Amino acid sequence: MSQPPLALFGTSADPPTAGHRALLAGLAEHYGQVATWASDNPLKQHGAPLALRAQLLGALVHDLADPRVELVQSLSSPRALDTLERAEARWPQRPLVFVVGGDLAEQVPRWHRAADLLRRCRLAVVPRQGYPFDPQCLEPLRQLGGSPELLALPVPASASSAIREQPSPELVPPVLWAELVKHNLYGLGPASAPPSR
Repeated sequence: MSQPPLALFGTSADPPTAGHRALLAGLAEHYGQVATWASDNPLKQHGAPLALRAQLLGALVHDLADPRVELVQSLSSPRALDTLERAEARWPQRPLVFVVGGDLAEQVPRWHRAADLLRRCRLAVVPRQGYPFDPQCLEPLRQLGGSPELLALPVPASASSAIREQPSPELVPPVLWAELVKHNLYGLGPASAPPSR
């Protein structure tokens, strides 16, 4: 009997948002099991150290309280192929689905040995609400031998970059506020915290 697929979702988590929470919940519903981790994206500047971003993502996963979603920080690598090799070693019999946001789909062909990655796993692309998505960006992935699938999940329009530029309580999961304020991240100090409910 074949095993169900496992969704792999790495994110900068800089910081994790309400969108990350909704995406993890949606992936769990769709695939049945999700492994997530915080990573350094070589194409981005990060606002907090990796260890702290992993801690924030872990708090979000814990708050989600869904046994189908697991933080597996040991998968983290700036190179997606390294992550995939670690996942293959950990789950040798599982079909693996590498999940990226619609905003990253056009970057994938420029990733290290992208053709190898696309040959060894499925790629799922999740468009983000509020961000234009051109399905034509999937064509270069197909030319590299991939079969990208579009996944329409209800992910609210929330971007880590927007929080870094202008922190907004409705975009930040409540479980993260205390840590963000404690570490004075993204310009958030005690005066920024939303009122207690």
